[in-house]
Amino acid sequence: MTSVALLALEEFRLIRELILKYCGVVLGDDQRGYVERRLRDRLALLGISDFRGYYRYLRFDPAGPQEIEDAAESITTHETYFFREDYQLRAFRDEVLSGLYESRKPLRRVAIWSAGCSTGEEPYTLAMMLLEAGIPKDWDVRIFGSDLSRRVIAHARRGLYGPSSFRACPDRYRQQYFRPAPDGCYEVSREVRALCHFGQLNLVDAARVALIGKLDAIFCRNVLIYLEPSAKRAVVDQFFRRLAPGGVLLLGHSESLLSMTTAFEPVVLSSDLVYRRPAQSTESLPALAEDDLSRGGR
Repeated sequence: MTSVALLALEEFRLIRELILKYCGVVLGDDQRGYVERRLRDRLALLGISDFRGYYRYLRFDPAGPQEIEDAAESITTHETYFFREDYQLRAFRDEVLSGLYESRKPLRRVAIWSAGCSTGEEPYTLAMMLLEAGIPKDWDVRIFGSDLSRRVIAHARRGLYGPSSFRACPDRYRQQYFRPAPDGCYEVSREVRALCHFGQLNLVDAARVALIGKLDAIFCRNVLIYLEPSAKRAVVDQFFRRLAPGGVLLLGHSESLLSMTTAFEPVVLSSDLVYRRPAQSTESLPALAEDDLSRGGR
């Protein structure tokens, strides 16, 4: 097995700049050891003995662009489970969903995007909640799940989950919408699968994001906190463009749009704060001063 040298600070900074440019993810100097551990397997797989050689491979080898994607996948976190942050999901179901159904009656369609869905538990959770709420039979209801990682998207498409994914899932949902599978796993039912569509997507790729079309709700929970300010603003701008007037954006509990934009309307629910695109609005966010942009925010 090829022995891999340590990741020097200079090499770390060069590699993280490539990662930043590719997907907007920020890596601080204190994460050098973490990145070294996560990327060692990539170097071993490629037969590269040091990180300077790995950087040259990323920059100049014809396979470099694909390897940057693989490197980004190796260092990103994919922790999730069914009914994660259930207080927010309940607020969406009880205080937002009925209004979306009412406003979308002329079109008879509802489209929801789970951005950064990891292994797919969030889109499937939303599908179960919509089924429980009673989807009109003649409506077109679609839930899109996307992630930077092709590996976790493949997992989501398989729809097989072990016990840890159910640690916050009420038993009745597991009994009604899953069937037992080998090795103690459970498989998502066909009626839940029928509502969900998955694809690999880099959120900073505006051209690819535009292909999603108009949406009624976007869940992007615990993703923006990893992005540098300009990438974060670009992603939020795309969310604004993708949402139909009256559509809502739901973020993680540690994220906010404060100091980033005033284009969204904050909506205070019983147990959460969500952001709504106004019924009358332009297609993009108003520009902020550079000092506002540098503050980023949630």
